[in-house]
Order: sequence, then C-alpha cells, then structure tokens
Amino acid sequence: MVLGAADCAGVAAAAAVTVPHAVAACGLVAGCLLVTQQRAGLYRPGFAPAAFAELPGLAGRTALAWGLLAVVAAPGAPGWAALLTAVGVTVAVAGGLRGGVYGTRRHLARKRPASTLVVASDAAAAARIAAVLHARPEYGMRPVGLAAPAPVRPAPPEPAGRGTPQGAAEHLPPPVLPVLSSPGDVTRAVIQNAVRHAVVTGPGALDARTTATVRLLAAQGCVLWQVDTAGGERRGRAAAGHLWGYACRRLDPYPPAGSRVARGGKRALDAAVAAFALLCLAPLLAACALAVRLADGPGVVFRQERVGLHGRPFTLLKFRTLRPADERESATLWSVAGDHRMSRTGRLLRRTSLDELPQLWNVLRGDMSLVGPRPERPHYVAHFSQTLPGYADRHRMPAGLTGLAQVHGLRGDTSIADRARFDNHYIDSWTLWQDVTILLRTTVTVFRHGGS
Repeated sequence: MVLGAADCAGVAAAAAVTVPHAVAACGLVAGCLLVTQQRAGLYRPGFAPAAFAELPGLAGRTALAWGLLAVVAAPGAPGWAALLTAVGVTVAVAGGLRGGVYGTRRHLARKRPASTLVVASDAAAAARIAAVLHARPEYGMRPVGLAAPAPVRPAPPEPAGRGTPQGAAEHLPPPVLPVLSSPGDVTRAVIQNAVRHAVVTGPGALDARTTATVRLLAAQGCVLWQVDTAGGERRGRAAAGHLWGYACRRLDPYPPAGSRVARGGKRALDAAVAAFALLCLAPLLAACALAVRLADGPGVVFRQERVGLHGRPFTLLKFRTLRPADERESATLWSVAGDHRMSRTGRLLRRTSLDELPQLWNVLRGDMSLVGPRPERPHYVAHFSQTLPGYADRHRMPAGLTGLAQVHGLRGDTSIADRARFDNHYIDSWTLWQDVTILLRTTVTVFRHGGS
C-alpha cells in the first residue's frame, strides 16, 4: 500500500503544521481519507496513471476528511485558515509523493518490461497494439504472444515524425509473435514467460471465445486491460487511461452484479440468516448426524470440492447419504439417485433436502451465499463450460444453497442448459429483494419430494 502510505504522509505533514499535538485528529483524517480513496479506486490505479489527473479527486476527498474533523472536534477544531492550510499541505505532499511513486514505477517498467499477451478478438487490431507495445517501452509491457485463431504478424510501427524522439525501440522491427490457439497453449505461455499482463483488443462487448480466454488469464493471475480499437468509447464517456491514443481500462472478467452497497447487504443477509438458522436448527442437525452415524457408520459429514465465485474451488459440506467407492467416483459420478447402496436414512435425507443443511456453515464462512447458482464439481464445470455457451458466466455470483433454477423445479437430473439460463438471468436481474423472494419460495418447496 505505497499509495496509502503517501496519503498518510500528506495528512501527517499537514497535522504537524496545523494541529501538531492532536494525534487522534491525525488518525481520524487519515482513516477517512484512506476509506474514501479506496472506495474511489485510487489504490487500484488505471492504465498509465498520472498524479496530476488524480489531484482534483484527491483534493475533494482531502477537504471532506478535514471537514469531518471540524464537525467531530467542534468547538475545539482548528479554524478555517488552519483547515485550508491542512488541506493544501495534504494535497501537495500526497500528490507529490504519488507523482514520485508513479515516476519510479514507469522508470522500472521501462527498464524491465513485463511479459504481456495480446488477446486478439480482432487479429488486425491485435497486430497494431502489439506493434505499439513493442515500439513504446514506456508502457512497461513486452508482447510475447497473440491469443488468436490464425497466425498474425504484427504490423510495423508507424515511422517517427520530426517531433518524435528517435529512441532505439522505434527502429527495431516487431517480433513475429507465437499464436496461441488453445487454452493449453495460453496456459503454457503464461507459465513459461511469467506473463503478468494481458491486453484485450476490440470493442467493449467480447465474444464467447475471447471471454473464455480472458477468464483463463484472470485465473492465472494476470492483470487484464481492454483497449478499444473500434472507437466504441466515443459514444460515451472515454476511459481515463490510454495506450498511445487508444482508450484503455482495467478489465474485470466477472463484472459484479448490483452496487457495492447492495452486495454488502446480500452478504449481511447471508451471514445473519445462516447464523440464526444454524442456531435454531441445531437439534435437527444433531438428529440427522445421529441417524447417519447409526445407519451408515462413521463419516457423518461428506466433503466435496465444488467451484464457486470466479471459478475458485471450495469444500462443500453435506450429510453423507452414500459412501462412494473412491475419490474418482465422488468427483465424476453424476447422480446417486436410485443407487442401491443408499440406505433408507440416506434416501430420506435426499428427498427432504436435509442433507444440504451443513452448507449453512459454508454460507456463514463466505464460501457460498443463501441464493445463487448451485455449485458443481470441477470435472463437470470444465465439461459444461466447453459445451454449453454461457455456463461459465454462472460464476459471476457466489454459489448458492438455493436459486432461481431450483425454485422452478430444476433440481436433480434436469437440463443443465435450462439451469444455466435461469442462473444467468438471476445474476443479470439480481436485486436483494429477489433473494428474499427466492428464500421464501424455497421454504415452501424444500420439503417436497424431489431431492436436490
């Protein structure tokens, strides 16, 4: 948090000038500034950030922080002259330090550019962007490959004009970059070249193939940037950063549904309901556990790897209704409904969905949500993501104990395509009230026979 330290240093310098003995006041102002800067995304800078471009926002949030001190500490707060001085000193010191941080980063990036992949939703545009990155080392990115369906040779950089610095990079011919046409090729390139950045070219809306590649790169830890080579940004507000005149912004492979406040409300609802349910249902949980122990022996709780938010795996908990032959069967057997090895207790738990109750602990831990797409095993996620368009989009939202698909009867051995469609509609139209209505509908249907 170098940028956070710079902001705190600005507050400390201002406090030393205006309120040198008020340590608590300095802490209050610094805390307020850090929170507002964080919420504004100033600690996650965009492409090629510049301190001067951030000064207006920094000044406004600094004035808010010192103004809060004046309200809280009244009538012992500093006078208006002291507050204005504090704001000015904070902005000057924090802004200057930010400029130093960005300058140092640009210098280091130019000397040691990071390996970068260009994702070619448009082959010609990708060639232009690769040429720009090769010719302009100040961006700190060295293209090492193109994720494209056909071989592409980057176009040579435009000849330098009279006013253009004649650096050596402008005269070097662009390399012929390897074309990565499969997910395996992309993964190997990331590992072998220690790729840190990926630049996606083309318009704002990505096709299914490009989206899959972007999410693969995100899973590998790459920082993703999208360059608008189609001029789409001109129809609305342009991105703050640019790559040699092309609008450039940070790309989120899983855009969050709803506002940050609403998503915070969803998490609060999850934690409150799960905690209350675990407390109230403790006797029922104990009875289920005892029944499983008596009917099927040791190993009451069944643990299985599932895929959750942003494709991350987690361990899902259930009451054991059947003991699989081995780990492979557990990971790949589609359904155990009707399996002769299942005891009467197991069948009862499955018909009433009581075997799912331990997942309330997953919800309380934050692995899952009360409402969301039902989580699946990695083996089937990989298969369905390749065969069903939009299936991987379900991972934009935390996995759920119940969901829109489930309250419409899509449980057990039902259409995966239908479930994915319902899940994506739920995410696209998500509201906190929709979660409440799904929970109410689930309480009505949960004990109907049908299993999960």
